[in-house]
Amino acid sequence: MSPRIFSQNSQPFQDREEAGRLLAKELRNLGGKETVVLGIPRGGMIVAAEVSRLLGADLDIVLARKIGAPGNPEFAIGAVSEDGREFVDQSIALQVGADEFFIQEAKARQLEMIANRKNLYRKAQPKVSLKQRLVIIVDDGLATGATMQAALWSAREEGPGSIIAALPVASKDGLEKIAGYADEAFCLRAPDYFSAVSQFYRQFPEVTDKEVLEILARMKSFREKSQEKAERENLHN
Repeated sequence: MSPRIFSQNSQPFQDREEAGRLLAKELRNLGGKETVVLGIPRGGMIVAAEVSRLLGADLDIVLARKIGAPGNPEFAIGAVSEDGREFVDQSIALQVGADEFFIQEAKARQLEMIANRKNLYRKAQPKVSLKQRLVIIVDDGLATGATMQAALWSAREEGPGSIIAALPVASKDGLEKIAGYADEAFCLRAPDYFSAVSQFYRQFPEVTDKEVLEILARMKSFREKSQEKAERENLHN
């Protein structure tokens, strides 16, 4: 399915929060308890937090890592998920000369990086199940599409009902690359000239692990309070 592009202008967003609010406005019909918003760390979590808040959806982080091609690590031939599952597009791997030895070495490196982040982030929030749910994967922008591609591959392995890729800004080439791996793809702005994601934000500071942990902790606290409220209301009914 072709990606849905809302504009081709190159006007920058003020910051990631504004991008998230504007993105949520276009996704407003997709919210609710059955929806899970997954942010790609680290910058994507700022955008995802706004989308999740405004849609009334669960928020989590996607820790998938791409397996890059030999000599071209930005070109994804597969992905490794948080729980260690591996997806490799064998036709692409064959084209770029990635044999089984290369794939297993690359997988081991990516699993180590996932483990480091998992140990850090999962203390703040346990993993949210994606089974049969509407999953919206969010990043702050998309250049080559390889990172989003890895996230889509990984999420698909968990058996969601459907998967949507949602972006404030993206290159047209990158969008075309990932469109076939999502059930739908939404992008607010896909300008004709695209150099880097940062050019489309007036404020684009580096996002720290501490900020991501704070977002996850706030969401965990919000869910716990909501559950307590629902339980109290059930007792009174």
